[in-house]
Amino acid sequence: MKHHSITRLLKLMIPHRKAVILAALSVLLVNGAELMKPIILKIVIDDFLILKKPEVGLYSIKFMGILYMAIVILGSFFTFAQINLMNHVGQQIISGLRKRVFNHIQHLPLSFLDKYSTGRLITRATNDVEALNEMYTDVLINLFRDIFLLIGIVFTMFSMNFSLALISLVALPVIVLVTFYFKGKIKENFKVMKSLIGYINGFVAENISGMKLVQVFNRDLEKLKEFKELNAKYHETTLFQIKMNSLLRPIIEILQTLTIAVLVWYGMGRVMNQTLELGVLYAFTNYVKQFFAPINDMAENYNTVQSAVVSADRIFELLDQNDILEDLDSGLPVDKFRGEVEFKNVWFAYRENEWVLKDVSFKIAPGETVAFVGATGAGKTTIINLISRFYEIQKGEILIDGVNIKEYKLRDLRRNVAVVLQDVFLFSGDIKSNIRLNSNISDEKINEALQLSYSEEFIQELPAGINEPVRERGSTFSAGQRQLLSFARAIAHNPSILVLDEATANIDTKTELLIQKSIENVSSNRTTLIIAHRLSTIRNADKIIMLSKSKILEVGNHDELMKRGGYYKELYEAQYA
Repeated sequence: MKHHSITRLLKLMIPHRKAVILAALSVLLVNGAELMKPIILKIVIDDFLILKKPEVGLYSIKFMGILYMAIVILGSFFTFAQINLMNHVGQQIISGLRKRVFNHIQHLPLSFLDKYSTGRLITRATNDVEALNEMYTDVLINLFRDIFLLIGIVFTMFSMNFSLALISLVALPVIVLVTFYFKGKIKENFKVMKSLIGYINGFVAENISGMKLVQVFNRDLEKLKEFKELNAKYHETTLFQIKMNSLLRPIIEILQTLTIAVLVWYGMGRVMNQTLELGVLYAFTNYVKQFFAPINDMAENYNTVQSAVVSADRIFELLDQNDILEDLDSGLPVDKFRGEVEFKNVWFAYRENEWVLKDVSFKIAPGETVAFVGATGAGKTTIINLISRFYEIQKGEILIDGVNIKEYKLRDLRRNVAVVLQDVFLFSGDIKSNIRLNSNISDEKINEALQLSYSEEFIQELPAGINEPVRERGSTFSAGQRQLLSFARAIAHNPSILVLDEATANIDTKTELLIQKSIENVSSNRTTLIIAHRLSTIRNADKIIMLSKSKILEVGNHDELMKRGGYYKELYEAQYA
């Protein structure tokens, strides 16, 4: 068990300390009521049933009955108060922690997300956070209650009869040994369980995303087999957990029964010899039951605590990735760029020493349309990712308007660089919300963007027009329609630098022509960067940068490169031979 995780979990309760203190006071009052019950019954047995003392004033069986009932009612009231308070505190902590994890994930760089599976991140924000819920709402306050109840019982028993108290606690060392034995096994098993559920979530998410491929290539049986193997491993660890639980409680119950049996055997001998009151023995049997009840509770709650600690370790491990967090709001503020982009001797690798860009240098003037061409893996998309600072370069400099992009406020930098990707992502909602993306863009600007991107025509044919619902990833729209909406979104944000990353790769000829016309409409007053495999789409670019094997091979416009007779000409003629 990592003590720093427990400490951090407890610190999350500090903002709610008033409610926690009230709950703790309620618990102490409930414990006091529980300790009073056997004492009242002892008095009734010894004074009224055995000695048959006369009833005097308040000292009567009737009064004792009323007192016992009052204690039960007050105990129930304070139990309700404690449960209600801790549930409120727990839900507030869980809600805040889930929000914190989600916000943290949003600020992680792509370099981290490339190495961390989606399923594991989903598990952190859902399963792992939820695993803490029961601990806050129930287990922690019950642990507090049980510890103080045990202390109160031990103190009361020793005050009442020293020898009976020693007999009552004879099983305690055995309980400690058994608990420590189970502790290690349960903790390690929970680690495996949490890891497996992360893999299962990732596997399911990946399979759903690639369902079309699974069905096209008839991979359903193979995928089912893989899932069965993962599921079987999780099933085994769950059964082991159940086995541990089913063993621990009976062991404690056996120890309780043996303790009571020894206590009754020893106590009745003394009662018969008239060296012990029957009421004291009866009170002790009640205290032993009360003593083992919190031990049973702690044994049952141990699984919850272990699950919570393992989840907390994983959550805090993620939240502790502070050194790589993207700071969106520090740096040089900028409203608009002129659009000059310069790479100076840039070296970049996703993995150490596996260079994707090697000593790349070029300069793009404001308002220029520049195309990047090259084989897959040449580094075209990487250049786009670096301009938006999704990744940090290892050597060299990237400048916009003569200033290193690291000096700009990251939020402002990305607001001024709009990217239209080959794989369009649309959020659930409607068309308008997908174009606006919660920024301060007026309806007038949205309509203008739809006109410039030639999206207006197909939107007008939709039943709800611009308010047409968008399902997950825009699945109800064609690839061409999604691309037009993506282009409209980029235009609506009025970027200083517009980036088209294979934006026309997977669309029909008609949509491609519409996007070409749209590019001509919007590129006159902004820097436009185009990545394309279809060389026909970049013939009118002011400059074409040819990349090969992580380096710049050729630079020029279409006519210049064709006259030069280099690799670009070979590639162009191969496409249109």
